[in-house]
Amino acid sequence: MEHQLSRDSIETLSKISKGRHRTNLLKKPEQRALAYLVERIPDYISSNTLTFIGFIGSLITFSGFLFASLYNSNYLLLGILGFIINWFGDSLDGRVAYFRNKARKWYGFSLDLSVDWITTVLIGLGFMIYSGGYGIWLGFIFVVMYGWEMIITLLRYKVIDKYAIDSGLFGPTEVRVIICLILMIEVIFNGTINYLAAIACLVLLITNISDFHKLLQFANNRDITERELKQDNKND
Repeated sequence: MEHQLSRDSIETLSKISKGRHRTNLLKKPEQRALAYLVERIPDYISSNTLTFIGFIGSLITFSGFLFASLYNSNYLLLGILGFIINWFGDSLDGRVAYFRNKARKWYGFSLDLSVDWITTVLIGLGFMIYSGGYGIWLGFIFVVMYGWEMIITLLRYKVIDKYAIDSGLFGPTEVRVIICLILMIEVIFNGTINYLAAIACLVLLITNISDFHKLLQFANNRDITERELKQDNKND
């Protein structure tokens, strides 16, 4: 419960959550973990360094897929380590900047989004290399679906001026957790990854269609509002 947090922790939570509208399932424990970590990141580790650390995590995940394709599926566990490192860097880079009052909103936004896209491509490419066969198409579909979600996020930011990276109860952290579970299941039950990936892609498709429909409603409502304002100004 939030009232059990210290006053300083509550202030930290407020500061690092600035400009972010979150609805994801793991929101509360994740925010508490980030508030704890952000206060303990050494001063010599900058936001850019954390972004780089997150990217290194993506490379480790890609390497896990690559080694698993060359040797055995146990190397997929390396991918889980990569996702943990990626979460650490990607989740803390902007929040550390806000906590230290050194935020560069548009610079950070541009850098973070670009690195996120490269990460998505690396995950999809790694999956394609490991799975082979029709799994190549699943890797491609994952990149397309996640890229579409990123585009929807940007459009929603433009339309309603609110930066929301979550789709209902699911956000980037939940996606990482789901992929890690898929990797673990593949290690235990070799050959299941394509079936699980197909389900994940289907869920992404349904989620994207739903979010796109909501986006169009927001856009239509804004058009109506702006048209009415223009008409009122003419009448005045």
